[in-house]
Amino acid sequence: MSSCSHTTLELLPEPASRLRCRQCHLTIPRDDLKDGFCPECFDTSGLKQYEFEELVEEKSGVARYRCEECGVIIQSR
Repeated sequence: MSSCSHTTLELLPEPASRLRCRQCHLTIPRDDLKDGFCPECFDTSGLKQYEFEELVEEKSGVARYRCEECGVIIQSR
C-alpha cells in the first residue's frame, strides 16, 4: 500500500473520439488527424488514405482522477 494520502488530485478528461484507418487499421484520436489522411499509410507507402471509420466508445459515467503526488489513477462514480 502507498503511504500517500492523495490530497492533490487532477480530473482526467474523457477519452477523445477515435478513428480507424480502413487500410492499415491505425487508430488515432480525431484531434491528432491534422491533414485528414492517415499518417501511417503515408509514412509506409507514400499514399494518402482518407477513409476512416469512427470507433464508438460507450460513456462509462466514471470520473477518473490522477494523484499529482504518487501518480495513482482513482475512479469514482
